[in-house]
Amino acid sequence: MIDWQRIRELKEEVGAEDFEEIATLFLQEVDGAMTQLDPDANAQKMAEDLHFLKGGALNLGFEALSDLCQAGERAALEGRLQDVDIAEVKRIYAASRAHFLAQSGTTPP
Repeated sequence: MIDWQRIRELKEEVGAEDFEEIATLFLQEVDGAMTQLDPDANAQKMAEDLHFLKGGALNLGFEALSDLCQAGERAALEGRLQDVDIAEVKRIYAASRAHFLAQSGTTPP
């Protein structure tokens, strides 16, 4: 679910204090993006939203979310919107977020 090696690398790269800021900003942005996901969006908008989520998730080690967003982005770009499961994206994010907060010691935004 979470790539803890990526978390350790990021903490080493930026330091603990900056990591906390990065994690908080990421969670705030993704919380907002999750509310914007629209099952009735056109394929281009859906692909853009999932691409944004995929990138952020990958940077912060939310591996399962990144993988799911990548698959959804690909499906949207191929016009297969019926294959994009927004409820699953939101479920995986909520589970990953809770796990990350519990294990990382990051203060929830």
